[in-house]
Amino acid sequence: MRPLYLKNVSTLTLEESKCTGCGKCVNVCPHGVFEMRGGKAFIVEKDRCMECGACLKNCAFDAVKVRSGVGCAAALLYGMIKGTEPTCGCSSSSSKSSCC
Repeated sequence: MRPLYLKNVSTLTLEESKCTGCGKCVNVCPHGVFEMRGGKAFIVEKDRCMECGACLKNCAFDAVKVRSGVGCAAALLYGMIKGTEPTCGCSSSSSKSSCC
């Protein structure tokens, strides 16, 4: 089982109409976020995404979008540096539903 990161904060999206089924996103994703279904990429578990940007950089058809370096990846790095649980610096009193 691959790790899940922070729930509902990943900026990852996939526009299926632009996907040609090349499978590069499946091959480069270190956490198995994508799989092929019916000849096109499909997001299996968005919360596995650490927003490294490998899928974005390898999609020649602009089907994948992700703001690399924000959300889960930044939260994990911040937690490792500070020796705390992953956090993106959001407070529980934040008015945003997802400030990452």
